[in-house]
Amino acid sequence: MTVLVTGGAGYIGSHMVHELTDAGESVVVLDDLSTGFRSALPANVPLFIGDVGDQNLVSSIIGVHDVDAILHFAGSIVVPDSVRDPLGYYRNNTANSRTLLEAAVKANVRHFIFSSSAAVYGNPDMLPVAEDAPTRPLSPYGTSKLMTEIMMHDIAAAHDFKYAILRYFNVAGADPKQRTGQSSAAATHLIKAAVETALGARPRLEVYGTDYPTPDGTCLRDYIHVTDLARAHSAALAYLRQGGASMTFNCGYGRGYSVLEVIEAVKRAAGHSFPVHLAARRPGDPVSLVADARKIHSVLRWLPQYNDLDLIVGHALAWERRMQAVRKSGEVASA
Repeated sequence: MTVLVTGGAGYIGSHMVHELTDAGESVVVLDDLSTGFRSALPANVPLFIGDVGDQNLVSSIIGVHDVDAILHFAGSIVVPDSVRDPLGYYRNNTANSRTLLEAAVKANVRHFIFSSSAAVYGNPDMLPVAEDAPTRPLSPYGTSKLMTEIMMHDIAAAHDFKYAILRYFNVAGADPKQRTGQSSAAATHLIKAAVETALGARPRLEVYGTDYPTPDGTCLRDYIHVTDLARAHSAALAYLRQGGASMTFNCGYGRGYSVLEVIEAVKRAAGHSFPVHLAARRPGDPVSLVADARKIHSVLRWLPQYNDLDLIVGHALAWERRMQAVRKSGEVASA
């Protein structure tokens, strides 16, 4: 049997592919390479370049490769972009997910793991936020994820279909073995942007909003190492294969850091300061998001190994240095 990973050439998806292949799983990837890279994948993993909204392609992959589980990472993820282009996000995140889900149901693929987001909570009433908290997204991105969650719940009630929804908090870091990392151009993730600034790839780092009701006025987020997140998916897949009921899990550590605290961590790792510009708030940004992660610990027996902000930042910085060296060697070779 084979695991289909959609968006598997992207940042989180490629870490998942390495996690699965390290465990001896048969894996196939579907990615349109809009933000992903073939080089992020193990050489022996088949890659189909295409759209998850192409049901004929998805159905063919499922049939030819005897797919028994789908891990769905493909989608658009930039909150401000979703505010500017809500229809694009509802097409790419919601409509395409609906097509993928239909292909899965028609092919009797019974195990489905969905890459969701803490953005479905909006500004929670209490912190840390648990899975049963009200869902009040502040952006089309969050709403597009929540709509897919609702579809999965309804599908599971009507078909022999089990799912795990993993609601990510802020994902950061890179593979400790340096096989893959955040490689997208103009990425908006704070730690990625900060390490790029520290290494001179950006002229300055923008901080959006310093007047939030937090200790230092900047947003608070729960940062999770991408490798720990991939292992959470592996635990969810094992749980479903063992007959576990459909369930939703928060993926975080239960500790929040402010934007300014993260910047200080990057400065420590880099060994020097860098320009920071304080700007106005962005639309769609919640004030504070910190996970109540007790459920994933108790049900999946998930034990994170990289629960340390300085370690997360260190891996991200090491990956960025590696990427800069690769780009520099490429420029020299082509000169």
